[in-house]
Amino acid sequence: MMKQLSSFLLLLALLHLCTRTSGQSSPSGASDVTSVLRKSGKFTTFIGLLKSTQMDEPINSQLQKTSSQGFTIFAPTDSAFSDLQTGTLNSFTDEQKVKLAQFHIIPTFLAISQFQTVSNPVRTEAGNDAVGFPLNVVSNGTQVNITTGLVNTTVDSTVYSDGQLAVYEVGDVLLSPGILGTGAPAPAPLPPKAKKASPPNSQAPSRSTTASVISSGATGLPHYAPMVASIGVAVLAALSLCL
Repeated sequence: MMKQLSSFLLLLALLHLCTRTSGQSSPSGASDVTSVLRKSGKFTTFIGLLKSTQMDEPINSQLQKTSSQGFTIFAPTDSAFSDLQTGTLNSFTDEQKVKLAQFHIIPTFLAISQFQTVSNPVRTEAGNDAVGFPLNVVSNGTQVNITTGLVNTTVDSTVYSDGQLAVYEVGDVLLSPGILGTGAPAPAPLPPKAKKASPPNSQAPSRSTTASVISSGATGLPHYAPMVASIGVAVLAALSLCL
């Protein structure tokens, strides 16, 4: 009887261990990010973007490594892509599509609770450019808000999270100036330089100097008129004596 009981307890222990192992999500179980997205059934366009830009391959490769810091992915739904202006995604160049995919990927695992303390702007696979790719994530404990300078949206739900890969559903496609090529606003033009004032000793005569010259010239002739008249009288008198 005791032997049968021991065998039964051993069997229960093995079943419990198997249950715990299957319930945990291992890195190999999360290695295919597209499979995680496909299970939800509403990220077909985003899956296509990841595959066309080949961004799914490095993610899956890194998740296989035990030293990986993991990934956090903001996945826009098919409805979010439908809300874009018609032809927006098709009008993007290959480079723009790569940047778009990268801007939705954070190269580290972030649990939903970590958004309350994360440093902004958050670095994405698109790079550290805070002007071209500003991703700011703020949480008040009940809601996670995301802003990019062009888009304001929220995290609608947690699609998947296993300690190494986190996938969050967002209701809008995350666009940024760096993706659209708008860049930073142009700086304001400099004010015109002020003209230099003429120095006091300029060659141009002042108004008062010119007036004094004209004034002196106008009164000069009348001053010498009596002397000229006296000389003329003396000359006439001398001529009359000679005659």
